[in-house]
Amino acid sequence: MYKKVILIVLILLVSPVCFAVDRNDLNIEFFARFNDDYLFQYVNEAIDNNHNAKQVTIRVEEYRQGVKSQFAKELPSFSVAASYLGVHVPKFNPNLQVKDNAFILPFIANYEPDFLLKNRDKTKSVKKTYEMSKLDEKSAYLALLSDVATVYTNILQYDKLIAEQEKIVTNYNQILKDNNKKLSRGVINTTELNNSKTNVEQASIILENLIKQREILLMQFAVLIGRGSDKTSDIERGNIDKFEYNAVIPNEVKSDVIFSRPDVNRAEIALEKAKIDIRVARKEFLPTFNITGIWAFNTIAPGSFFSWESSLAALLAGATQDIFAGGRKVANLKFQKAKYEELFEKYRQTDLEAVKEVNTSLCIIKHDTEIENKIKEKLLSEDKNLDSANKMLKRGVISKTQYLKSENLYMNQDMDLTKAKSQRLVNYYTLYKTLGGKI
Repeated sequence: MYKKVILIVLILLVSPVCFAVDRNDLNIEFFARFNDDYLFQYVNEAIDNNHNAKQVTIRVEEYRQGVKSQFAKELPSFSVAASYLGVHVPKFNPNLQVKDNAFILPFIANYEPDFLLKNRDKTKSVKKTYEMSKLDEKSAYLALLSDVATVYTNILQYDKLIAEQEKIVTNYNQILKDNNKKLSRGVINTTELNNSKTNVEQASIILENLIKQREILLMQFAVLIGRGSDKTSDIERGNIDKFEYNAVIPNEVKSDVIFSRPDVNRAEIALEKAKIDIRVARKEFLPTFNITGIWAFNTIAPGSFFSWESSLAALLAGATQDIFAGGRKVANLKFQKAKYEELFEKYRQTDLEAVKEVNTSLCIIKHDTEIENKIKEKLLSEDKNLDSANKMLKRGVISKTQYLKSENLYMNQDMDLTKAKSQRLVNYYTLYKTLGGKI
């Protein structure tokens, strides 16, 4: 029996510290399905280097050690206390040899037999807290990976928007240059020239705003993956036109997947913990059993220090029962019952929110996909118009200015398609997070 106890203690002491999240549980392979060479790399980099996520992981370790600490209370404790004793003892018997100065070395063992399993329940309660912290960790990493993918996709979006807006600015500048020539020949009036200048200024403002937004996103992305915000120039990335999900997004989701979300599981475990806490609060009304063993060596009596003649041994066993605690135990029991009712309502609300969030994500994906398809149809029409304008320009039917305006209309429509595609892809990341990574 004692060998088993010693073995358990040694295992607890030498067991390694684990500061790592389970990547398989996060289903990071989801981010490898977007036909991109960099997204999967950045997702892994975020897991390794994001400091906010590491804080959550370390907090899990704190709760894990808390479980060990509580479990240790179920085991016997053993201590030693070296003491000096100065005492004057009346000489009732001249043959009694007792020293005035002595050294005492007591070895003390304490054990609380858990006949009522109160300490076992306390350990179970702390373990539930540890399990909840692991689910909090998973939720934090799911949100992190979703944010990384969202920001990365938006950066790709702004790359293309900026490139096309630069073409639009170039076209408006060319139109302005042509209108200056037309004004000098008296073909147009100053109003049309001023309108051309306004178009250049407005297009330039839009371009500047796009560049600003991309810079902000690059700095945000660098921090998410654990780099400094001054390292944005090192961030490699793909192309939004080639960026696409290579698997199938489900049209419906089984309820088992929804109710295995981290927040739902956490609410369930919190409810289980509350039940245990109520049980512990009830057992606080029952007696506490204690066993104390003492073996003390001293130099008061004759004989060598570690001999039987110079030692004192005692074994105490008993039960302690509170007679009056000022209503503390009754209040604690009522508090735990009220806490359980609160968590039960929270659990029910969490279930409703989980179903709502999943249905909302699926609904948004469905409608955003339809919107994107309609924009594609409009882009095809603009593409035909641009092709027709190009042919007319070659035949001399329209001017270069009219062709550039048609090209700008096409690029504006293409920019709308890029925004719609990016929004749809971001919706996929939201669904990933909403389903707890099980997509």
